[in-house]
Amino acid sequence: MTPRRRRALRASLLAWYRAHRRDLPWRRTRDPYAIWISEAMLQQTRVETVIPYWHRFLERFPDVEALATADADDVIGCWAGLGYYSRARNLHRAARAVMEQHGGRLPEDVDALRALPGIGRYTAGAVASIAFDRPAPIVDGNVARVLVRLLGIEGDVRSRAVQEQLWEEAQLLVQGEEPGSLNQALMELGAVVCTPRGPRCPDCPWTRSCVARAEGRPESLPVKSRGAAPRRVEAVAAFLERGGRALAVQRPKHGLLGGLWDLPGGEVDAGETREAVLARALREDLGLTAPRLEPLGAVEHAFSHRLLRLHVFRAAASPGRVRRRGWDAHRWVSPDAFERLPLGGPARKALARVRERIAVP
Repeated sequence: MTPRRRRALRASLLAWYRAHRRDLPWRRTRDPYAIWISEAMLQQTRVETVIPYWHRFLERFPDVEALATADADDVIGCWAGLGYYSRARNLHRAARAVMEQHGGRLPEDVDALRALPGIGRYTAGAVASIAFDRPAPIVDGNVARVLVRLLGIEGDVRSRAVQEQLWEEAQLLVQGEEPGSLNQALMELGAVVCTPRGPRCPDCPWTRSCVARAEGRPESLPVKSRGAAPRRVEAVAAFLERGGRALAVQRPKHGLLGGLWDLPGGEVDAGETREAVLARALREDLGLTAPRLEPLGAVEHAFSHRLLRLHVFRAAASPGRVRRRGWDAHRWVSPDAFERLPLGGPARKALARVRERIAVP
């Protein structure tokens, strides 16, 4: 692509963006902190879902200092429902690093941003360009699709070679006026026009320059290697009662749903009965027994890499002190207080099933 053609593409894209961009709340601010929070939330999550979470998060934690000094459980609780909870933990850690290393102000430099916990190449480029007008490139799924179709790139979009080609082109495109608007325009074009299925090519400012459009095959690009099929997992969980309260356990901070609260239980391997697995988990991980397990049915939850079917039981806990193994903390709480804890999707569904099947005070 020649410099002249690239300049023409930039100009047409920016003109299209000024006329057609969506009115999103984080586009009404230049506050680097608010922009950073939006970019963290928008990873793997739809815009419509993010908007109310973004407003609530900024109301609860309006600046870097408020986030850095907050309790980790409060941060996770405010995030609950967005998924990919490592994003929330990294935001909390990064805010503390910003306070300690940068006097409470997000750094403008891409390398300094990338040194913060949880900020990778894309997020650093987005914050640097949108908040600080730095000519920093970005490549996410939307941008990759737009550039692959524009240039007619045939290789696997997930390959290192294609990714480096896309980042190089994004670096060249972002040079010039309004780098932040240019990057947002690329994302916007992929989100609302150059979509995976049924792209609206007549509405695209680049339609006359697009190789995939000229060849009549925009939907065939980008080429993606087939990912592994989600693994099916069977698991059990217990609504374990004692004296009108239920036992909540906190998952380890690292790993799936790290730091969130849950019902005790475990995964079921082939050849095991659900009751045997649950009895063993209560005995070995909590030092408790439950003589009678009442099945309440199952709930399902889809993660990106696994499909979980969780069988929920109700049980009365044996007397004695809880002796934890594999859990970070535990609490005996009322059912209402349980539901107010920072919970993952499976735990929320399990507690809803408990409410459906039994009269919870």
